[in-house]
Amino acid sequence: QVQLVESGGGLVQTGGSLRLSCAASGRTSSRYVMGWYRQAPGNQRELVADITSGGSTNYADSVKGRFTISTDVAKNTVYLQMNSLKPEDTAIYYCAASIWLFNRKYDYSGQGTQVTVSS
Repeated sequence: QVQLVESGGGLVQTGGSLRLSCAASGRTSSRYVMGWYRQAPGNQRELVADITSGGSTNYADSVKGRFTISTDVAKNTVYLQMNSLKPEDTAIYYCAASIWLFNRKYDYSGQGTQVTVSS
């Protein structure tokens, strides 16, 4: 099992910044993908950004140039730095992790943290 605990959400004005953190504990693997998803009311959950154990990153077009995903391997933590926030970024943000052990993939998700951007 992997436990993911998010923090850092909140209320911010348009143009502001927030940094989300996701601390992972439990099973570890040298091969993983960690990422952030978000879901706004009435919308499907969408990928915001992810990062592989090799350091490759992937971003949704809507956040490119504004959001940055990073990891602190020593702390088993993944971060999402969000700058130039817009009202359309308002959503619940979920941390997710996929790890590979003995050629099997395991998927985990956190409980989510609310991000609200006021206009």
